[in-house]
Amino acid sequence: MEKLLDRYLYTTTGMVHGEEAKVDESPSPEGLSGPQDFFHRPVLLQETVRHLAVRPGGVYIDCTVGEGGHASTTLHAAMPGGRLLGIDMDPHSLERARHRLQQYQGHFTLVKGNYARVEELAHTLGFPEVDGILLDLGLSSLQLGSPGRGFSLQRDEPLDMRFDPETTLTAADIVNSYSFEELTRVLSSYGEEARARSIARAIAQRRPLRTTRELADLVSEISGGRRGRIHPATRTFQALRIEVNSELDNLSAGLQQAITILRPGGMLVVISYHSLEDRIVKETISREAKVCICPPRVPVCTCGHIPTLRVISKKVITPSPEEVRENPRSRSARMRVEEHL
Repeated sequence: MEKLLDRYLYTTTGMVHGEEAKVDESPSPEGLSGPQDFFHRPVLLQETVRHLAVRPGGVYIDCTVGEGGHASTTLHAAMPGGRLLGIDMDPHSLERARHRLQQYQGHFTLVKGNYARVEELAHTLGFPEVDGILLDLGLSSLQLGSPGRGFSLQRDEPLDMRFDPETTLTAADIVNSYSFEELTRVLSSYGEEARARSIARAIAQRRPLRTTRELADLVSEISGGRRGRIHPATRTFQALRIEVNSELDNLSAGLQQAITILRPGGMLVVISYHSLEDRIVKETISREAKVCICPPRVPVCTCGHIPTLRVISKKVITPSPEEVRENPRSRSARMRVEEHL
């Protein structure tokens, strides 16, 4: 933990865990001097701040701070005296968030880390109990558009797909070393791909595959070519990205830990973008909101379960038609809101 903090803790004082941050002496990331619109446009922004019930002096955690879009508006609403902890696995996003939030010096802490460890990070960094927690599970425009990351279908680049460049497993490793059965499992479970077996078999026969273009073309060939606006390799790329970054395991762990550090009355807001994420969120919320979690056939409750959440959003909250027109990538967003009891 100390090694993680020594290398990756960015605070508004320009220090990295006790020593001068060299990053402050480097040029600003490309585009930071340009218009605000260059930053990733946060989804459901006003809805997020409203449902977090942000108040002056409040303490908040953005578990997927990205480029700081939600964090910036949250801090603005939390002034005077508000504080925010921003967590992200992507160091490039964190650097942009640090620049975006610089007007709130002294009120935020950014750390490179996995929100699956949010409880540990929060306690270590002085946020043991908070008023609101946000998890926005989507990719940012920066991640999709940055060359060399391997997230996009629109360019030919190495099969990478890591949020954290210091982790070892890449999409190329999965494509070129997983067995046919393992590939089928990943594509079926994480991509909900109907042609999982056919695509896995084709990959196993054609490998090594090294670039996004090679993989996208192969999947398109197996799927009979593109018929609509959605590329036939979209589900394959989603599945590989989830496997590379252990996204669903992290989500399950992060949700459970987030509940433990919310104050009574604290708000939990989760924005998901596909059915696999939303299913985990919905099931976790349902379980934590119940008085009894005994199996249905047990005649008398023996679990002793105490509810920890109250469901605020009975139905998912979705972007308005106006937001979808202005930001088409928001169309699949689904927000759920809960209050800690």
